[in-house]
Amino acid sequence: MGAVSNSPVTDLVFRDVPFDSPEAVSLIAEVQQEYVVRYGGPDDTPVDPAEFAPPTGLFTIAEAGGELAGCVGLRGNPAEGEGSVEMKRLYVRPGFRRHGLARRLLASAELRAMALGYTRLILETGTKQPEAVALYRSAGYQPHAGFGLYKDEEGSLHFAKNLD
Repeated sequence: MGAVSNSPVTDLVFRDVPFDSPEAVSLIAEVQQEYVVRYGGPDDTPVDPAEFAPPTGLFTIAEAGGELAGCVGLRGNPAEGEGSVEMKRLYVRPGFRRHGLARRLLASAELRAMALGYTRLILETGTKQPEAVALYRSAGYQPHAGFGLYKDEEGSLHFAKNLD
C-alpha cells in the first residue's frame, strides 16, 4: 500500500466500479483487515459481486486528490421487505478520516438507493465500531431487527432508515 495523505479531503470524486475491480478489492481488503483488528476475524457474510451491480446494486469508490479514500456498496435485499437495500462496506481509509467523508459516502448511498427505486436502507454494524454507530444514529437510522449471518450475534447492531 502506498502512503495515504493526512490532508483534508479535496478534489473528491465518487466513481462506480465493479465489486471485483482492483480498486474495490483493495479497499475491501483494508476494511476486512479492520474487522480482523476490531472483532478478531473478517466479515464472513456471503457476497456475490453481481449483487453490487446495476440495476439492483452498486459499488462506489471515493478518490480524494487522486488517491483511493473510501467506498460504499449497495445490494438489494428483498428478504427484508420489498424496497429494501442493504449497505455494505462503508469504509474510509485512516488518512482520510475525520473530514466528513463517511457522512458524504452515506448521503450519496442514500440518494443512489432512491435513484435505484429503493425506499428503505438497512445495514449491520457492531458495537466495536462506535464511530459508525454514531454516524448512523446522527443520520436518522433506527434500530432494526437482526438479519443475515450476524442476526443473532452478540455485539451485532442492525439499523434501518426509510428513504424519502
